[in-house]
Amino acid sequence: MESTKRDRDRERDRRLTLHRPRRPRILHCVAITAVSLLALAGLLVLVFWLVVRPSLLRCSVDKAHLRGFNVTDNALTATFNLTLEVHNPNRKVVVYYDRVEVAVWYDGQMLALNEVAPFYQPRRDVRMLKVDLVARSRPLLSSVETSLKQDRSAGEAAVEVRLRAMVRFKVGLLKTDHYTLRAYCSPVLVRFSPSVTQFQKVYCDVYI
Repeated sequence: MESTKRDRDRERDRRLTLHRPRRPRILHCVAITAVSLLALAGLLVLVFWLVVRPSLLRCSVDKAHLRGFNVTDNALTATFNLTLEVHNPNRKVVVYYDRVEVAVWYDGQMLALNEVAPFYQPRRDVRMLKVDLVARSRPLLSSVETSLKQDRSAGEAAVEVRLRAMVRFKVGLLKTDHYTLRAYCSPVLVRFSPSVTQFQKVYCDVYI
């Protein structure tokens, strides 16, 4: 009887062992699959880069003029006439600019903002954007008003031009989702005298 009971216990233990889930093996397979997928994704990115060799978009401020400048009672009235150059140096990538905003900043405060109509930029293309940014009785911080009046006496002011765009890229038949392009152009020297037409081109720092 005792021998029979031991045999039954062994048989029960054997069955439990056979039906016990093998979690470590399953987790091992999942880990190997995840690593393989990551390696494949990295390989695809590498192949894409080797084939396309994408270059960063370039922006610059080619011209900047100030018209109708007036500061009264902590408010600014002025028009900034800007000419921006947007360069797509890529041979296989086209760019869609679906929304573009251009702003002028001074001493931490935005002075004027305007939008540019959406446009498409083919490969190895240079696009000139002419933008007028108008400030109409724009409220100013007291420190900004003081600094602008001092710059008015000096004849020129150093402002920062910022460009923000929602862009998509297309390579062959593949089109990406939207990315945010940001360009910071500084210092952009604008002169208060309309008779002074000299301007030094300013290259922008571009981030996507």
